[in-house]
Amino acid sequence: MGRFRSLPLVTLTAASLFLAVASGQQPPSLTLSLVSTNDVHGGILPENGQAGLALFSGYLKNLRAARARDGGAVLLLDAGDMWQGTLESNLREGAPVVAAYNALGYAAAAIGNHEFDFGPAGPAVTPGASGADSRGALKARAAEARFPFLAANLIDIATGRPVAWPNVHPSVLVDAAGIKVGVIGVMTSSGLRQTIAANVEGLRLDPLVPSIEAQARQLRSSGATVVVVAAHAGGRCSEFDQPRDISTCEGDAEIFEVARRLPSGSVDAILAGHTHAGVAHEVGGIPIAEGYSGGRAFSRIDLAIDRATGRVRSHRIIAPTNICSRANGRSGQCASQGAVVQYEGAEVVSDSAIERLLAPAADEARALQAKPLGVVLETPIGRGDDGPRSPLGQLFVDAMRQVAKGDVAVNNSNGGLRADFPAGPLTYGRLFRTMPFDNQLVTLQLRAADLSRVLAGELRRRTPRLSVSGVRVEASCTGGSPRVRLHGDSGQIRDDTVLRVVTSDFLALGGDSILAAAAPPGGFQISSEGPLLRDAVADWLRARGGRLNEAELARRSASLWTLPKPPPLDCSP
Repeated sequence: MGRFRSLPLVTLTAASLFLAVASGQQPPSLTLSLVSTNDVHGGILPENGQAGLALFSGYLKNLRAARARDGGAVLLLDAGDMWQGTLESNLREGAPVVAAYNALGYAAAAIGNHEFDFGPAGPAVTPGASGADSRGALKARAAEARFPFLAANLIDIATGRPVAWPNVHPSVLVDAAGIKVGVIGVMTSSGLRQTIAANVEGLRLDPLVPSIEAQARQLRSSGATVVVVAAHAGGRCSEFDQPRDISTCEGDAEIFEVARRLPSGSVDAILAGHTHAGVAHEVGGIPIAEGYSGGRAFSRIDLAIDRATGRVRSHRIIAPTNICSRANGRSGQCASQGAVVQYEGAEVVSDSAIERLLAPAADEARALQAKPLGVVLETPIGRGDDGPRSPLGQLFVDAMRQVAKGDVAVNNSNGGLRADFPAGPLTYGRLFRTMPFDNQLVTLQLRAADLSRVLAGELRRRTPRLSVSGVRVEASCTGGSPRVRLHGDSGQIRDDTVLRVVTSDFLALGGDSILAAAAPPGGFQISSEGPLLRDAVADWLRARGGRLNEAELARRSASLWTLPKPPPLDCSP
């Protein structure tokens, strides 16, 4: 794909991405296929014949060939969270993802919250005392990309305007088979609370709707007849056969609310992300699509464009498409022994050029992934779905507390742990898949009353996020509000007792606002010299050795929580 040049808005030369209009008499409309990935999280390699960017390229080639035959075009976008999550990506701070995206011909990518996770370029996760650029890794990837990164609502507080880093823009104007398409990128309103706080200092997020409106007006005035949003904000649906029926969706999802509030005709389609779920629905007259996470699926919306006016005449929303080489002929689900997958009338063939491009990253990660941790899991160990009683979460907080010699350990087992442990010998690769974030282990001084207030707030949530180690938590309803008392080996802990609380730097620095109720003015002051949480857990497992099973961890977790009823703990009369 060609480089783009600066205009009042950025104009993208799309010669290598869009195929020429077929010769002969043309129908009155053409098809623009919008294809999007989201929340790939470094999932660039296949697993058991599923997922991976080389196999995804086979789908793209078939679709591009189809559009070449009918005179249409394909516009390939990403809705954010591209690279944080796998060893093959993380070891090079996302560079393999960008290299593959360049080869695949992406037109643009929205910046997601986890694009900030690597912090400065190089091994440091936060700038610390070095004064390094806290967005250095993100800027390095933007410099390598042959497509723009988009962030319309990401504001530099110093200027009050959208960030203006090299190759980072609010929107882009693209030519697709002669149609001018404007693409806007935005991030979820909670995005800056869902990464390491030190890496997003000096930034804020403006509301999505006015940010999109403003960019859409500018794009239309610059000649765009089609406007598309790549949004790192999403929804969640379970059925996709009736696009206008959202009864199987979370009706108040963030991206649905955005679609309802946008002025009619301002936006023609939204490619969503962030929630790791599926969407293929129309809300407020706008088609919205989202394709799960981890590189295992993609989303697609086909727009019928009037050749004379360049305007959208109609749309077709396609359910998330699983990326696989073989599938069950009846269900369409990926299967190791199923039929060879056909897409757009041709067999899907993995792209050998993409395979070769990614091979060095795969080789670099493979040796580290295979390292044993000396523990055998007798059963799978899962994150659980019973509020704070998470077997896997319990393993992590027990390890954290013992490594750091703290009184208490707390950790986010809901969003901070990304995969269950399978049964069998545990390897570093399995541990990394579960905890891919480069969070550091830190110790805070907290009064028992402050920690109790944090835990009471969590119990008000439908799904509490914190696992605990070192104390027993007794919750009750007092005066119409949840109240938490902490108990140690010697009985109830006094509110004024100062506890050594072990946690991650992500939570200590304000991540997910979990510890906000306990933070002093100006926030917690922490050392940047702590070990990586993941590596501390790995060391603990090696030292422990032996065998583990889910039942014993579940019993231990359950014994630490005494609740009057399951969360959310509503104490209203």
